[in-house]
Amino acid sequence: MPGLDPTLMVVIVAILVFIVLAVFLSFFPIMLWISAIASGVRVGIITLVAMRLRRVVPSRIVNPLIKATKAGLGLNINQLESHFLAGGNVDRVVNALIAAQRANIPLIFERAAAIDLAGRDVLQAVQMSVNPRVIETPTVAAVAKDGIEVKVKARVTVRANIDRLVGGAGEETIIARVGEGIVTTVGSSSSHKDVLENPDMISRTVLGKGLDAGTAFEILSIDVADVDVGKNIGAHLQTEQAEADKKIAQAKAEERRAMAVAQEQENKAKVVEMEARVVESESQVPLAMAEALRTGKLGVMDYMNLKNIEADTKMRTSISDTDLLDDPNNDRK
Repeated sequence: MPGLDPTLMVVIVAILVFIVLAVFLSFFPIMLWISAIASGVRVGIITLVAMRLRRVVPSRIVNPLIKATKAGLGLNINQLESHFLAGGNVDRVVNALIAAQRANIPLIFERAAAIDLAGRDVLQAVQMSVNPRVIETPTVAAVAKDGIEVKVKARVTVRANIDRLVGGAGEETIIARVGEGIVTTVGSSSSHKDVLENPDMISRTVLGKGLDAGTAFEILSIDVADVDVGKNIGAHLQTEQAEADKKIAQAKAEERRAMAVAQEQENKAKVVEMEARVVESESQVPLAMAEALRTGKLGVMDYMNLKNIEADTKMRTSISDTDLLDDPNNDRK
């Protein structure tokens, strides 16, 4: 182009070449292909470009394939790519296969891929098969037959079981089963002193129950880390029972008292009713006497004699009450 600075032309051409080269290398990973060829991995450049089109990062397939080839695992690129497309971690699976091969643990690619797709760390599982892991249980409280609470904390040494990693229960199940075994062992002891004197009885009993059945682990040993004496649960329960019995007895006594009060009030009502009947009957006496006088069945002199007798009776009663009040030994004062 006339009038254009040659230096600027060189810079523009260099930028264009860099852009074209960057685009080319993004679709054609030449350096990765060269690295694979140098490592003895037969992979075509077209295969790497096809990976780009399938939205597969070539380095995540080729680099693990190089490690697998150097370790002599005999894997192919299709196996690794299919596992990557399924959402698995190719590098972790290859590392697990290499670790298993070095430790003489039988593990094939299909099983390792299945374990990885199941959401478990297959590399950690292989490492746990070589180096067992210690799981510490929380403090488990159990009550012996004598009513004394015993608090036990245990350490469970487990090793990963490769064959049961898919579908096997996890650490939570191991801890729950060990806790259940501790409660059963302590509960069957006649006294808490037996547990304190021989804490290994817990280990032997729990270990003999086969608690690792159906789990992804194999229990190697169960060791009691700590044993403490807690509350006297038996005495506490007896105290609560006595308190409950006391409240029941008080409720029954209150019920009987209420019934007695009701009976007393009922008897008082009957007395008042009877007194009312007496008053009613007495009110009929004057009427009967008047009727007797009117019909001639009772004479006037007879009526007067009756009145004199009543007056004499009242006078004698009054004199008798006065003598009783003057008597110093009388309790009615």
